[in-house]
Amino acid sequence: MTVLTLANQMTLLRMLLIPAFVILVVYGYLGWALGVFVTAGITDGLDGLLARRAGQKTSLGAWLDPMADKLLLVSTFVVLTVPGLGLQNRLPIWLTVLIISRDIVIVMTVAIVNLAIGRRTFQPSIFGKIATAIYILTAVVAMLFNYLGYHSRVFDVFVWASLGITLISSLHYIWHAARIIDAPQRTSLP
Repeated sequence: MTVLTLANQMTLLRMLLIPAFVILVVYGYLGWALGVFVTAGITDGLDGLLARRAGQKTSLGAWLDPMADKLLLVSTFVVLTVPGLGLQNRLPIWLTVLIISRDIVIVMTVAIVNLAIGRRTFQPSIFGKIATAIYILTAVVAMLFNYLGYHSRVFDVFVWASLGITLISSLHYIWHAARIIDAPQRTSLP
């Protein structure tokens, strides 16, 4: 089986679209930026579908896909937070910092648990998946209303929804990590 499957090529395309998206936002081509972001989102859906339906699941894809998702979301949130771009619906810096910090803590926790206790599997939780969906919708709403040129209350609702799901998914992840860490101790008790 080849490593550079069509699904993996779609993921790589998504990664290549990230700098184009950032440049378009910075230079004020918000309609084009929205189109690039939607295209990146479509490649995200297609790569997963191709991997499952065509039997193109690879270990490279298992690493690339979540990396591409994180890079796209972090880049999007950072560029939509930058002051001075004239965005009517600019993401608050506290939200962007909170979301990035959450991801850093998750990666560090997985690394520490795997180094200290041994290999453990951390499956994505339903709250993590909901968080990703809300982040994507927040970015789309922000870009849409920035393109239309006015501030929207819908954008404000998505900012607060992003905050809420970030807190919920973080607490759930901490609870889940604590259970994984505690599991060997519970099984060794008489």
